[in-house]
Amino acid sequence: MSGYDLTRHADYAAFLQAQASAFMGVEGALDGAEAGAYLPDWPERRRTAALRSDLSLMGLALPEPASVTPFRGEAEVLGAIYVLEGSRLGAAVLIRSVPDDFPKSFLSSGNPAAWRALASVLDERLSSPDRFDRAASAACSVFAVFEKAARAYPGADR
Repeated sequence: MSGYDLTRHADYAAFLQAQASAFMGVEGALDGAEAGAYLPDWPERRRTAALRSDLSLMGLALPEPASVTPFRGEAEVLGAIYVLEGSRLGAAVLIRSVPDDFPKSFLSSGNPAAWRALASVLDERLSSPDRFDRAASAACSVFAVFEKAARAYPGADR
């Protein structure tokens, strides 16, 4: 994602489309895995609506959701959510480079307390090596979804 120049309309558009494709796919898979059963505030953590809004304001079509392997069980769900929530930390840095006249709902939709709450849940529920390994494997698969989405929506200079 670092290859996008977020000050340029074409790159920001491609960035949002890549993010939307990945988020829609991953969030859909998490819904299918009943993520709310493991993390009750899951519905409030979803960011697809913010992406839809930003894409609409830029006059862009909603991309197809990325294909995502289903998540099985709490450890995999938490590993996937870890990646999505971690992206909020990056968004706090990225938003500084986005021009004021670009929509920023997606990049500004964060709550620092939510990250701390998730970190506590991860510490508590991923304490065994097996559960941690399953969460890490799911996290890696989510990173791969984002990489594939970025390749599908290249910026202007890629």
